[in-house]
Amino acid sequence: MSTWNVGKVVEHKQWSKTLYSLYIKSDIEPFEAGQFVKIALEINGEVVGRPYSLVNPPDSRPLEILYVEVPNGPLTSRLVNLKPGDNILVASRAHGFMILDEVPPAKNLWLMATGTGVGPFLSILMTDKPWQHYERVILIYAVRTLSELIYQERIMQILAKYPGQFSYIPFLSRETSDFALTGRIPQAIIDGRLEARAGIKINAENSQIMLCGNPQMVKDTNNTLIERGLKKHRRFEPGQITAENYW
Repeated sequence: MSTWNVGKVVEHKQWSKTLYSLYIKSDIEPFEAGQFVKIALEINGEVVGRPYSLVNPPDSRPLEILYVEVPNGPLTSRLVNLKPGDNILVASRAHGFMILDEVPPAKNLWLMATGTGVGPFLSILMTDKPWQHYERVILIYAVRTLSELIYQERIMQILAKYPGQFSYIPFLSRETSDFALTGRIPQAIIDGRLEARAGIKINAENSQIMLCGNPQMVKDTNNTLIERGLKKHRRFEPGQITAENYW
């Protein structure tokens, strides 16, 4: 059972029709970049909670989560109405293994996200660990439309801070642009467009891949990578693919 702290909303940003960032002032135990925390509201006498990845790095406050309003969702239909000063319940401890300490050493780190799955990767990218442990770090961020391609200012700041070491490859599946690849991540691996854009190859010898987002993307990309000779990473059976569904 979760131990709840009473947090306070300090900012609530709407990115698109259904996409929001919520900023919360709350005490929380020390956590690792890439972990998630459960937040909740009391609804009709019942505490309704859901886990959300933390977008902020461990040394930064307020806490920041990224979420999508789910039609008739018992929690998100109420989250969208929160305003600065409102109270919200926050679990005292974060959890999860989508952290770099669980990823084996490699030359190149590929972070492949769809939608809100970019959240934990942003937290990781704003720490020192990826830049100390990998020669190249590549963020792949896939969404449907340009309006959903958020956090661009933050990503540009990371690009400016780590030129040559960091690459950013956006994807749009339902629109086109002059800077984003079109279609889905798995197909771009199969046809070679992703590696051509990054300028390096994905292989078992020098790559670690972290997948986070739409379960179908995670499944299809995982299968595509396995066909390339990579395998799922397990603590007692090291591999190259670390995955988490985040819808």
